[in-house]
Amino acid sequence: MALRKIGEGLYLYPGSPSTMIKVYDGKAVIVDPGQGSGRHKDLKREMRKLSLEIHAQLTTHGHADHVKVAPKIEAPLFAHRFEFSIVESPLNREILTFGSKAPRGFLVSQFEGEVKVHGIFEWNDVIFGLKAIKLNGHSPGMTGFLDEENAVIYAGDSFFGERVLQAVGIPYLVEPELFKDSIKQLQYYVDEGLLLIPSHGKAVKGEEARKLLDFNIKRIEETERRILELLKKPMSLDELAYRLSKYFNVSPTPQMLALNLVPLRAFMAKLYNEGKVEAFLDNGLKWKIRGD
Repeated sequence: MALRKIGEGLYLYPGSPSTMIKVYDGKAVIVDPGQGSGRHKDLKREMRKLSLEIHAQLTTHGHADHVKVAPKIEAPLFAHRFEFSIVESPLNREILTFGSKAPRGFLVSQFEGEVKVHGIFEWNDVIFGLKAIKLNGHSPGMTGFLDEENAVIYAGDSFFGERVLQAVGIPYLVEPELFKDSIKQLQYYVDEGLLLIPSHGKAVKGEEARKLLDFNIKRIEETERRILELLKKPMSLDELAYRLSKYFNVSPTPQMLALNLVPLRAFMAKLYNEGKVEAFLDNGLKWKIRGD
């Protein structure tokens, strides 16, 4: 894989997640170092080609696939205040991703090691020439990084490429309305002509970006509508997750369904708070349309 120049002193290294590199004060700042057995070596090699020293690392959020190789890069790591303990603690990473301690080897990006965070930032801080942008919903402190000089936003997992959504069915999130609000914020930046870079998917701008952001919002809204249709017949969350995967033409696996339960619980909380669904007991916990 080759490093791609996307602006003045700004580069993108492909992967899932991709990694953005900002040249700041003559040194490299890495955004989302990522995962993979040789990822850290690849990034160091590409920086040597540019005669750059890696000065610091930033992470959009604390999911394991975004920070796994950070300790091997040997540069200070910075995270948002809400993501601090998620990045550092293997157990917290699993709790956020899976909902509790996960079975060993069950999650693709699962790893046992601690990841040291050397500093925290707040939204709207400017750190190493990049502005931290609030894009939460996917995780509590999900952060995008705006390079105003190059009109680029590394948007992390605040939205997903179409192939990702087609593969998983339900977007991974912890709060649907916050996720939608973040996409609406990104729509503003698209109207201003900025290039958006998701962690998983290709960089987009202009009409292509508008269509992709709209696809993300429509998938959220379609998921909610379909939940309400399915719950005309009371069912458990497990059954609901399975039915949704079939509706979105996804071939489910145990791992995928387990992960989809996390955003599904977030949807149920929203619908419950709005008075649209209710829980009851029938040989276990089940859900139904309120009043049925």
